Amino acid sequence: MGVPSDDAVLIETGRRSGEPWVITVNCPDKTGLGCDICRTILDFGLYITKADVSTDGKWCFVVLWVVLHSSTRNIRWVNLKERLVSLCPPCSLSHYYSPPMPRKSAPLYWLKFCSLDRRGLLHDVTHVLSELELTIERVKVMTTPDGRVLDLFFITDNLELLHTKKRQEETYDQLRSILGEACISCELQLADSHYEAHRGTSSISPAVAEELFASEYSKNECHMQALSPDMTRLKKAVVNVDNSLSPSHTVLQMHCVDQKGLLYDIMRTLKDYDVQISYGRISAVSKGYRDLDLFIQRSDGKKIVDPEREYLLCSCLKMEMLHPLRVIIANRGPDTELLVANPVELSGRGRPRVFYDVTLALKKLGICVFSAEIGRYTASDREWEVYRFLLDENCEYQLLTAVARNEIVDRVRRMLMGW
Repeated sequence: MGVPSDDAVLIETGRRSGEPWVITVNCPDKTGLGCDICRTILDFGLYITKADVSTDGKWCFVVLWVVLHSSTRNIRWVNLKERLVSLCPPCSLSHYYSPPMPRKSAPLYWLKFCSLDRRGLLHDVTHVLSELELTIERVKVMTTPDGRVLDLFFITDNLELLHTKKRQEETYDQLRSILGEACISCELQLADSHYEAHRGTSSISPAVAEELFASEYSKNECHMQALSPDMTRLKKAVVNVDNSLSPSHTVLQMHCVDQKGLLYDIMRTLKDYDVQISYGRISAVSKGYRDLDLFIQRSDGKKIVDPEREYLLCSCLKMEMLHPLRVIIANRGPDTELLVANPVELSGRGRPRVFYDVTLALKKLGICVFSAEIGRYTASDREWEVYRFLLDENCEYQLLTAVARNEIVDRVRRMLMGW
């Protein structure tokens, strides 16, 4: 009785071809469960078309309608169900009276391979790791003058089987199949001292950091506007708070442009603010926009009535709806560098699939990556995960021109936003 059963998660195919899959989660509730579910859905390359959420504070019922993103090829539905079941709290009375157990960190592994370089190699490797459900925690990619590439990936296994010979052989086989004869060597082992030796990242100049982590958006509504997917109108986000509609809940009414990971960004923000959702309805997209109605409470079961807390929550929600990721191009000495940043959850986890989407966008643009790294930085009173890519000058783009840089930033942002 203490272990969540498979019945806690039900995944059903659409009644007709092309209709969304329906994912139902029916289990004990906990603060942040909605965020964890949406994060897993995003990690599997799925898009939530609409959702219904309800809870009485002890038991929750979540229904999600999902479809595949255009960049997603295959879904291991059985593995998705297992991951979702693992998120569900235990079905026991002690769950309601015991403090939540800290999340156990998965063992970190060090994947090192050397191969001849080619266009799109970095994304192809990233795609293999994604399909194997191996999460990239850190990465160091370096290209040598003789045309070889040395990649160091620090990964965790969502299936927690990487210690077994069978799982390791599966990883080797999949990597060798994509690398082909270009593969020179491939090695996989526990990270231990290797991680400490490579966890450091190069610093960001003050000027670049100011542009990347700028917080001025929250001070002026007009600065929070960005171009919408069709580039013909400004992208806006509206958040209204109403404490008169319910005697026990604060009602959040939101209206914004739809984008990949939108529900995850909203749920992550509420989780970080220790806010519980009692009931929520996320409508289907209409003319590129999405409406959300959420009945929320503080973790102590009370409404949010403090004006300052209300203002901070609304400002943060608007920021996440408008700028969940930051994308800029800057000079790094004589080189051209692409930087992508996203806020890290208070739990310490970064956003899923960012490295996957950026490398896919660069591959489609025909731009090779000379070197890449992932690091953590603290700015604007929060922790950020920053992806840094030194771009190869030997490509079809004249990287020093403003037009080329703007196009690269636009294409990368569109891939990240799912536009």
